[in-house]
Amino acid sequence: MAGQSRKWMILVATIWIQAFTGTNFDFSAYSSNLKSVLGISQVQLNYLATASDLGKIFGWSSGLALLYLPLWSVLILAASMGFIGYGFQWLLLQNLISVPHSMVFLLCLLSGCSICWFNTVCFVLCNQNFPTNRALALSLAISFNGLSPAIYNLAAKAIASPESSVYVILNALLPLIVSFAALVPILRQPHLQTLPQSQGAVRRDSFIFIILNILAVFTGLYLLLLNSVAAFSSSARIIFGGALFLLVLPLCIPGIVYARNWSLKNVIASFRLQGYGYNLVDVDDHELHKDLLIGQDEYYKNSMNGTMKSKVTVKNRLLVLGEEHPARVLVIRLDFWLYYVAYFCGGTIGLVYSNNLGQISQSLGFASKTTELLTLYSSCSFFGRLLAAAPDFLREKLHFARTGWLAIALLPTPIAFFLLTASSSERALEAGTALIGLSSGFIFAAAASVTSELFGPNSMGVNHNILITNIPIGSLAYGLLAAVVYDSNIKSSGLIIMEVVDGISICMGRQCYLQTFFWWGVISLFGLSSSCLLFLRTKPAYDRFEKNMILTTDSAYRNLLFP
Repeated sequence: MAGQSRKWMILVATIWIQAFTGTNFDFSAYSSNLKSVLGISQVQLNYLATASDLGKIFGWSSGLALLYLPLWSVLILAASMGFIGYGFQWLLLQNLISVPHSMVFLLCLLSGCSICWFNTVCFVLCNQNFPTNRALALSLAISFNGLSPAIYNLAAKAIASPESSVYVILNALLPLIVSFAALVPILRQPHLQTLPQSQGAVRRDSFIFIILNILAVFTGLYLLLLNSVAAFSSSARIIFGGALFLLVLPLCIPGIVYARNWSLKNVIASFRLQGYGYNLVDVDDHELHKDLLIGQDEYYKNSMNGTMKSKVTVKNRLLVLGEEHPARVLVIRLDFWLYYVAYFCGGTIGLVYSNNLGQISQSLGFASKTTELLTLYSSCSFFGRLLAAAPDFLREKLHFARTGWLAIALLPTPIAFFLLTASSSERALEAGTALIGLSSGFIFAAAASVTSELFGPNSMGVNHNILITNIPIGSLAYGLLAAVVYDSNIKSSGLIIMEVVDGISICMGRQCYLQTFFWWGVISLFGLSSSCLLFLRTKPAYDRFEKNMILTTDSAYRNLLFP
């Protein structure tokens, strides 16, 4: 029982870490101030936004650190990198130090690298403590990363500072504080052999995940609806305190469920119906993924006899899920590049949109709405991440390939960009921001599961790092497109030009981002087409997986009934 309770404390710790380490999402809140202090152009500002995303390329360094250092020390190192990176940026914004643009680039790079280290720690904790519920644990924890801008917005309002630099100092301090708080359950992590492995334990854990997801939805609605009414620091402090309470509340849920199961043990045992309840996860998940995929013993034996290759791929098309793909094999697979393009033209473009949200709202005359738009984007991103668990919750009621869900999730992005192209109203900006946040959030959360299913769970760490190299590339390319259009329109005679105090020109008017929205919409359509093609190519593999999982599950039940 002690090991079971500690693993849930660790899950809550990962939720805390994710909720307070999405510091790259609030870049738009202080980017205009950073641009003014440095006296740089929009193109140069884009390089700083790219630097934060470029830190993902060095995500492999966290895995290397884990080979030689304990997990808790990697967590503290991640917090220290963020503290240094954001701390010096805050000193710069306060005019306490003066550093060149190249040094600020390195500081942003260090800050972005810290986020990858935090994510690696959370992935390892979920993998170690939830071997049979890994997908649900990861989906739940990662979803809270989308709430970071809303939480930081509340914290900034609670401080009541008129300066946007307050976001930078919060980015430096809050992850450090939360990391030390998370050390308590991490240092008391249970041994792996004490964790439950029985089918009954899996079902109980799945029930707890349902409650935690319901609580997560309530937390997201709380932050989305009440953030807009926190106009004064006094009300913001109360709402922020309520948000912290909701983040601590999950600690109580597992204990309540375990107590209920213990008190009603005999009643549940009397009325249990074999095969009636639905299981939210694969019986053995990724650890026995291949057995579920192959299903029949004869088919597995054929794979041992060297006939698996013809069963796995036909004309470079994937027919079996879970087959391990080393990096050298991955990069020559058409399915991988379809997946790469779908991510590059979908989730990544949504992230770049959020990085530019400050300048977008400013150019359209809604500068005062920047923080509200960031909260809207983050909250919708949060709900999108929660929806990424839909394939696991609906597995027995609705069989649909995860790549199909991915294609559906990409659909709102082109709709949003063409809406922004057609209208520059405040309502259109809010609707477009919500749709983009919902779409990109789903993609970010579903990516790990899709990578594991298509290209093998054991190779997921390396393969997923290869996949997310599209993020810094897209950040640079899409951001550069937006910056070039922005700077070129400053000199356009048809626009109103406003000068800030230090002489930096600001583009005002619909034309500032009109071409950018149009081309982003076209690019996202290309990503949608790529995801649809990926779905059509991988659907047979998912159908085979579902068929053999049913056969394996039925066989397991027969063995239980007739041993």
